[in-house]
Amino acid sequence: MKFIHKIHLWLSVPFGAIITLVCFSGAMLVFEPEITRWIRSDVYHVSSRQTDPIEMGRLMETVKATLPDSVSITGVTVFNDKDRTYQVNLSKPRRASIFIDQYSGRITGKSERIAFFSTMFKMHRWLLDNANPHGNGIKTGKMLVGISTLVFVIALLTGVAIWWPRARKNLRRNLTVPFKNGWKGLWKGLHVAGGMYALIVLLAMSLTGLTWSFGWYRSAFYKVCGVEYSSANPHAGTKHEKTGISRNASSYSDQHGGNRHSIKPGHRTIQEKIQRDSEFCRWQQVYNELARQNPCADRITIGRDEASVTLGVNGNTRAADRYEIDRHSGKISNVIKYADSADADKLRGWIYSIHTGNLGGMTTRILWFLGALIGASLPLTGYYIWVRHLKNKKHPNTLLKQPNVAAWWSNNSSTMPPHSVVMPHSAYPSFRLSHSGWAGSSATRASSRLMPRASANFKP
Repeated sequence: MKFIHKIHLWLSVPFGAIITLVCFSGAMLVFEPEITRWIRSDVYHVSSRQTDPIEMGRLMETVKATLPDSVSITGVTVFNDKDRTYQVNLSKPRRASIFIDQYSGRITGKSERIAFFSTMFKMHRWLLDNANPHGNGIKTGKMLVGISTLVFVIALLTGVAIWWPRARKNLRRNLTVPFKNGWKGLWKGLHVAGGMYALIVLLAMSLTGLTWSFGWYRSAFYKVCGVEYSSANPHAGTKHEKTGISRNASSYSDQHGGNRHSIKPGHRTIQEKIQRDSEFCRWQQVYNELARQNPCADRITIGRDEASVTLGVNGNTRAADRYEIDRHSGKISNVIKYADSADADKLRGWIYSIHTGNLGGMTTRILWFLGALIGASLPLTGYYIWVRHLKNKKHPNTLLKQPNVAAWWSNNSSTMPPHSVVMPHSAYPSFRLSHSGWAGSSATRASSRLMPRASANFKP
C-alpha cells in the first residue's frame, strides 16, 4: 500500500498543474457551440424567415463571387432548424466556412472561434504551444498534455486502490463531503469523495482523449476495440463533417465586400446562362430529395460528388448516411447507410462523442462539464493535503508547545493509565469531547494523535 501511495503522490505532484489546466479548459469547451451561436446570433441565424429560401445554386454563386481564385466551395450544410443560416464549406484555410442567409441572400459572416474559446482549445490540446500541431516533429505542448493525461489515469486508479480498503467498512461516510470539520476536512472530502463521484466520467474523457496524443495508444485502442486502425487522418472526419466552428477561418465577406453580392428575392442578379452551367445547379435537386427521405435529419451536407445526412441520434453524434451523386444529372447513384459504414469510422465517431459528452444529449454534457471541473480541482485539493501533511510532519509537537498543555502533560501523563486521561478544561480551553475523540481547533486536531483517547467520565 505504501508503494501505491508513493506512485499516486510522486506522479501527481509534477503534473498536477497541467492536469488542472487541461480539465478546466475542457470544461469551458463543453457548451461552446451554444454560447457562440448566442453571442453571434446575427451570423448563425437568419434575420427574418420567409416562405421559401432562394435556390441553392444562386446562393453558391453569390458566395463564389466573393472568394479568391485559390479558394473553392466544397459543400453546403443545411440544418434542420430553419432559422439557422446555410453553412458554406471552403477548401481553405483548414475547416473554413462562411454563412449565408438563405432568405435574403446576404452573407452574414465567417465561421470563427471566439477568442476565449480559441485560447481554451489551444490550452486543452497543446498548452498554448505555438508550434504547428498538424506538422511533423515533436510538439512539446501536445506531448505534455498526453503525458499528463496518462499520469491522470494512473492517479485515478491508484486513488481508488488507496480509497477502497478504508471506505468499504463505511462507504456512506467516505462518499460524503464534510462541511463542519474546517478547511482541512472540506478539502480532503472534495479530493476523496469528489474524485469517486467523477471517476467514471474522468476515465472516459482521459482514455478517449489519449487517442489524439499518441499514435501507439491510438493503434492499441482500436485493436482492443477489435477495429483495424487506419493511419490516414484518423480524427479529421470526412470532408463533409465541417459543420462545427472553424478554427482558422478568414473573413472573405469582409475582405471582398460580401454584402454587395446579396440577392434579393425576385431579382435576377446572376445571368441565367451562368445558372444553367453552374457546378451547383443540381445541389438544390439533391437536397430536396434527401430532405424528403430524411425529414428528421439533424443536418444535410451537399458536395460535388457526395452528400451526407447526419442522423442526430444519441450515442454517436457523427453517425451519418453517405450518398454518391451524379453531378451532371443530380441523381443518387449509391447509398452507404451508417450501419454499413466501416468500423473505424463508427469508432472514430464514438470516441469523439464520449470525449465531448455528446453521447447522451444535454444530460451527459452537464455531467461531463461538472466532472471536468472536479477533475481540475483534484490536483489543487491534493496539493493542499500534501502541504498540510508536510507541515505537520515538520512540526509534530505543535500542541505540546502550548504553555498550559505542556505543563499539565509533564505533571500528569506519567501517572495516568492509558485511555483514561482526564485533562482539566483550563489547560486547553478549546478541547471538547466528540464521538471520535478529541476535537477542537485545527492545531488540536492536527496533534490529536499525541493525546490518549478521552475516557467517558471526562467532564469539561
